Amino acid sequence: MSPSTSIRVLVVDDSALIRRVVVRALSADPQIEVVGTAFDGRAGIEALERQEVDLVTLDIEMPRMNGLETLRAIRRRWPRLPVIMFSTLTYAGGAATLEALASGASDYVTKPSGNSLEAATAEVQEHLLPRVKALCARRVQPAGQAAPAVSLRPPSATAPVRVIGVAVSTGGPAALERLFAMLPATLPVPVLVVQHMPPTFTQMLAERLDKCSPLTVREATEGAQPRPGEAWIARGGRHMLAERSGGAVRLKLGDGPPENSCKPAADTLLRSLAAAYGPEVLALVLTGMGQDGLKGAKAVVAAGGRVLAQDEATSVVWGMPGLVAKAGIAEAVLPLDEMAAALTQRATATGRASIARPSPVPPGAGPRRIGAIPPANRFGSPQETVPDRFSRPGRSR
Repeated sequence: MSPSTSIRVLVVDDSALIRRVVVRALSADPQIEVVGTAFDGRAGIEALERQEVDLVTLDIEMPRMNGLETLRAIRRRWPRLPVIMFSTLTYAGGAATLEALASGASDYVTKPSGNSLEAATAEVQEHLLPRVKALCARRVQPAGQAAPAVSLRPPSATAPVRVIGVAVSTGGPAALERLFAMLPATLPVPVLVVQHMPPTFTQMLAERLDKCSPLTVREATEGAQPRPGEAWIARGGRHMLAERSGGAVRLKLGDGPPENSCKPAADTLLRSLAAAYGPEVLALVLTGMGQDGLKGAKAVVAAGGRVLAQDEATSVVWGMPGLVAKAGIAEAVLPLDEMAAALTQRATATGRASIARPSPVPPGAGPRRIGAIPPANRFGSPQETVPDRFSRPGRSR
């Protein structure tokens, strides 16, 4: 790949060892060029001012200007620049990571735990390289390669919706905050979510979403019975399944092998929902890298349920929802800010042969985008996030 089409990466970390590991891992790929390193946030901003960069890897804990301060400075001046945070698998690291994702970080990886340079480099390559390429996919796509067309499935389901299953990955925490803030406390069905995150992080995500949403949001527990107005987040490191026993459906935490290299996996959840609820499932596939959720969405459709997918313009990475949209199994592909209304409408319907579709964009109005998020904010912006003080009408504790 020529230098003009390679992905130009800036590495910002106060640890010389981590900088060395990241540079070594990225430089091994011919599609990636490390154009500079910086030992703290201020030096990182100065480096961005001097050269063109396609993506930044950013440590959270640094002297002078920490990662969150640096991220916010980047978002003010370069709102579309992808930023991947480096985090630790600790409670403090999880809190800082979620704050960074809400403030506009595109994704995160955890710092390597390998005891040797070779092991640490291999770990970074495994987790960081796919994210770099997914976030810069347009840059490395061969010229002239046409994208597969989106094919919608006619909305012909007649069964009422009894449960909503959500598959989400890269860009998910910020997307979930926006979505959950707009769902009503009176939502007549439970919402079950698989967000690809490690243990501790999923608990903190549930706590964060609970503060910004009219719904009651919890991390999944063994034997919990999903009820209307509740949302359950799959626990990191465990699969979340729904099992019907008698007339009740309860959550089960599975310890099977990863699926699609994910644990929890959305495919696992969606298949279990199709088995437990049959045609009464509404699956939603949001922004994310990879293909997790595709097989599960197909299982939902095979059982008579329905599927929605997020559109490309409002996704951080249009991997998971893009595959569903191109497979022809989604009845609608919608911007993020239209999802809450679409979910609520379908959940409150009593089983109709057709579902009203969003009104088309008037001629000359241009492409439809998220209402409050400009195109420049695909990778987030701190002023666009949902505040923790969100009022929750109709919700009681």
